[in-house]
Amino acid sequence: MTRTLVIGGTLFIGQALVRRLLERGDEVTILHRSPGTPFGDRVRELLCDRNDARAVQEALAGMAFDVVFDNVYDWERGTPAGPVVAAARAAAEGGGLKRYVFVSSVAAYGGGVDHEDDDALAPPDHPESYAREKAESERALFQLHREEGIPVTTIRPPFIYGPENPFYRESFFWDRILADRPVIIPGEGERHMQFVHVEDVGRSLILAAHRDEAAGKGYSLGNYPPVTQVEFVEALARAAGRPVRLAFIPRERIEAAGGGVFGPPLYFGIYLDLPPITAKARRVKEELGLEPVPLNQGLQETFEWYRRQPRPEPDFSWEDELLGQVG
Repeated sequence: MTRTLVIGGTLFIGQALVRRLLERGDEVTILHRSPGTPFGDRVRELLCDRNDARAVQEALAGMAFDVVFDNVYDWERGTPAGPVVAAARAAAEGGGLKRYVFVSSVAAYGGGVDHEDDDALAPPDHPESYAREKAESERALFQLHREEGIPVTTIRPPFIYGPENPFYRESFFWDRILADRPVIIPGEGERHMQFVHVEDVGRSLILAAHRDEAAGKGYSLGNYPPVTQVEFVEALARAAGRPVRLAFIPRERIEAAGGGVFGPPLYFGIYLDLPPITAKARRVKEELGLEPVPLNQGLQETFEWYRRQPRPEPDFSWEDELLGQVG
């Protein structure tokens, strides 16, 4: 039985991963801040703040794990490299660690499209904290691998979608498509976007944990080629079996009206209208054998989940005002 630690196992990626681990018979421990998990007594809990390096070291003292999956990022405070390195070292000190798998992000490249897995990561002075911290964490982990022999692997997903997504992304658009409302498209809608199904993230993590060739490497994920913003919205409409009306509005007008990327009033889901960062994601196929779920298939599955959920009544007032201004 594999002794497995999951750092952050109760939300989106964590739940998909832990379900797979339990199905295959792992002995799973979840390290997180608040008591209680969706898995009841099938998992063990360690309660501490993963951003507190000393608390993590104390929580892991005297414990041994075969595999550690580190998949949590603190969106309010950030998660710099220090706590990540502390967790990796503490897990290794327990003895028997075969792999430390860190969930990074395609954002770790800092920008640009069609990245290869060995491309340079964002520099330490990158202006975006999320990209900077993911890149710094990866560099620090690979240094541990080289200098201390800790077997690390990093996984770099793009936008993650799928059932149980806690972020207002796919549901944002379906709320509008099903209400026969126009969907706001920023600019010409030509920015490229890359997606990966949450189940593919879980599968890639487990594959990376058990393949010898994965030690010391980073793996980008995602459907390839990417899609434009317009193509993504059209794919969402196909999944719902409904037509969609697109309202193209210059970003300057959206920003002037107060439209938000990270918080309300949202105009294109949360955290989706960003400069493109994409990767070819070839190594994960060639070395780990992961074939991603096709985007259209994954969106159809996600829509079926969406339809079963109770939905609060959306507030369209800001959009109505903006649409009225642009005619």
